Amino acid sequence: MYQPESYGIALLMMLLSMICWGSWANTMKLTPGWRFQHFYWDYVLGVLLMSLVWGLTLGSTNQGPQSFVQNLRAADSSNIIYALLGGVVFNVANLLLVAAIEIAGLAVAFPVGIGLALVEGVVINYILAPKGNPYLLFGGLTLVVLAIVCDALAYRRKEAGSPNVTTKGIFVSLLAGVLMGLFYPFVTKALTGTNALGPYTVGFVFAVGILLCTIPANYMLMRRPITGGEGLTMQGYFAARGSWHVYAILGGLIWCTGTVLNFVAGRAQLVGPAVSYGIGNGATMVSAVWGIVVWKEFSDAPAGVMRLVALMFVLFLAGLGAIAVAPLWGA
Repeated sequence: MYQPESYGIALLMMLLSMICWGSWANTMKLTPGWRFQHFYWDYVLGVLLMSLVWGLTLGSTNQGPQSFVQNLRAADSSNIIYALLGGVVFNVANLLLVAAIEIAGLAVAFPVGIGLALVEGVVINYILAPKGNPYLLFGGLTLVVLAIVCDALAYRRKEAGSPNVTTKGIFVSLLAGVLMGLFYPFVTKALTGTNALGPYTVGFVFAVGILLCTIPANYMLMRRPITGGEGLTMQGYFAARGSWHVYAILGGLIWCTGTVLNFVAGRAQLVGPAVSYGIGNGATMVSAVWGIVVWKEFSDAPAGVMRLVALMFVLFLAGLGAIAVAPLWGA
């Protein structure tokens, strides 16, 4: 099993994780008009396939007790259950977050959901595995949260003429955020103990948990969409273009790559899950970059909105820098 031996490589993995988590949703932009529930079937397939690829490659280097297959066989059942539960909790949160985006819009759902998940996840993970300078870690976390707030305000001002946000949309956003902040502690528990899972094995079992949850949960959301309207059938899935299926699988491959890298980095010496999760959730800003630079979402925005966007990036970079150096100052 490959494990980074220097903090520099671990930091690179965390940054790549952040990029992957903030970039996979671009594949949804390439499938306009395809309902997310249909997209999700192929997305989950991509997640499962990529978890196997990482497990059978980097997870199987230097064959030994920590290699992918042997680690899976020797792990305690309790650790496997923790990893499965992590996948289930994440999947429910992810489905709710997408529903919240459809109800309340990206301007409210994403900052509320991911902002709450970021704070909750970092705090809980630091309690479980206290690594890194807490002042830098939580100071940087505060700056990242402020950046997310600026992101939300920018979107709200840009979409000032859109319908008012419903109470239902805010409630679903909050519920998604609470669950999103809880999945990583299950991963942390799966990685600890005498016969614990390794990060690559956790990635695979986590993906299995996502799959097992998706079958009933996504089917239920197809039949009774949270967003309202008539239920969906699998006809919409099979009627999609072949390229759309490829894009959805690609989205799963990208997201899973970021997740495995985050798990591996979080296991590295000095780093810890709180730092890894905190940097990974800078994905909110990465998605904002895609929206601004590639999808031109702010091309017609007034100057005041662009000043908020600029402040967002300054706060984010400062917060990310503080979190990144927290393990070094805490040594």
